[in-house]
Amino acid sequence: MPADKKKPVAIPTEPNVYDVTDWNPTGALDPVWDIGAVINSIIGDIKRRQTSQADKPGAVIYIPPGTYSLKTRVVVDTSYLCIRGSGHGFTSLSIRYNSGDTSTWHELNPGGSHIKVENTDGKSEAFLVQRSGDPRLSSIEFENFCLDGVSFTGNQNSYRNGKVGIRFASATDATRVRGMGMVYLEHGLIVQDADALDVSGNFIAECGNCIELTGSGQASKVTDNHLGAGPIGFSLFAEQHNGLLVTGNNVFPRGIDSVHLKNSTRCNISANRLHSFYPGMITLEGNCKENLIGSNMFERQVETYGPFIGFGNGRPDDYGVVQVNGDGNTITGNHVTVIIPPEQVTPAGATAAVFRVASGDQNLIGANHVISNLTLHTVVLDAGTTNSHVFDSGTEAQFAAASTSYGFRPTP
Repeated sequence: MPADKKKPVAIPTEPNVYDVTDWNPTGALDPVWDIGAVINSIIGDIKRRQTSQADKPGAVIYIPPGTYSLKTRVVVDTSYLCIRGSGHGFTSLSIRYNSGDTSTWHELNPGGSHIKVENTDGKSEAFLVQRSGDPRLSSIEFENFCLDGVSFTGNQNSYRNGKVGIRFASATDATRVRGMGMVYLEHGLIVQDADALDVSGNFIAECGNCIELTGSGQASKVTDNHLGAGPIGFSLFAEQHNGLLVTGNNVFPRGIDSVHLKNSTRCNISANRLHSFYPGMITLEGNCKENLIGSNMFERQVETYGPFIGFGNGRPDDYGVVQVNGDGNTITGNHVTVIIPPEQVTPAGATAAVFRVASGDQNLIGANHVISNLTLHTVVLDAGTTNSHVFDSGTEAQFAAASTSYGFRPTP
C-alpha cells in the first residue's frame, strides 16, 4: 500500500465486531487497496483472541458501502464468522459492455458494499472457506455485499475469467449465503459437502456458473434467489444431494440448465419461475430418485438479444424441457409455455418434447398444463423406462412411448 494511505491503528468498538475501514494494526492496511489482506488480518486477530475450546463466539466483519479492491484471497478457517455488508449492489455489466457509448449513463459499476475481485496473488477465489480436522466448520455467513469479477477474458460475452466468488472447499454445517450480489465471475458460489446450507435472497447473475453444490449434501435449501448463468455453465447444479429444497427462485437465461440435479434423492423443486432459451431447463442426471418437480412456471423461448443469437447449450429440442433419469420421481402441477418459431426447432424436422423420461422405473407425470405454438410431444417415454404413470398432461397425439411398460390417461 502507498505510504500516504496508511491509517492509524484502530481497535474494534466491540470486542467481536470489526469494521474493515477501521482495522489497521500494522499501519499498512487499506481496504480500498486490498480488502482481502484486511479481512485476513482480522481473522488472524479473532483466532489469536479466541483460544478457548469451550468459548469461541466468533465475530462479525462489517463492510460499509464503498468500493474495495480484493487482491489477496481471503481464507476463512474459523467457525461462527459473519462477513456482512450494507447492500448487494448488483447491476448488469453485460448490458453495459454490449451497449456501446455509455457516457451519458447515471452509473456504470455495481454499488453497495462493492468488492472488485482482482486477485493479483495468483489465486482464483475471492473467499475460500476451508479447514481440516474436526469438527467441520459451522455457521459461516456471507451477507449483503457484492462480489464483482470486473470483466471476462477474451471478450465480454465469454463468461470466462477463472474467478470464483466464494468456494467452500471442505465440509460445513449450517452455513448461510444471503442477500449477496455476484456478477461477472466464472463461478459465483461453489459449496462442497454441505449440510443444512441456506442460500437465499441473492442476486447471482451474469456469471459463468451461479451456484454449484458439489461432492454431496443434505437438508439444504436454495430459495428466493434471482439467478442467471451464461451458456457455458449452470444456474443451479447439485450432485449427490438428499432433501435439497429449491423453491421461490426466479431463474432467467442463459445457463445450460435452470436446475440440474445429478444422482440426487428426495429433492423438492417447486414454485419457481424458470425462463430459458435452450432445451433442458430441468435435468435429472444419473440415478436421481424420488424427487418432486411441482408447481413451477416454465417459459421456453428463443434468444432475441443480438450479441447472444447463435449461442446454445448443444441440446436438441427433443431432449425435453425437463429430462428425467432415475426412479420414483414425480412431476406434477407445472405450467409450461413453449414458444419457438417452427423453423428454429433443432434438429430440423424434429418434434420438440416437454417432459422426457429417458430412463427409470415408477416415474409419475400428471396434471401438467402445456401451452405452445408447436405440434409437440408433451410426454416422451424412452425404451429404458418401466412402470411409468402419465395422466392429464397431454392428448394421445402428444404422447410418445418407446416402452410398453406404462399407464396413460390423456387430458380430457
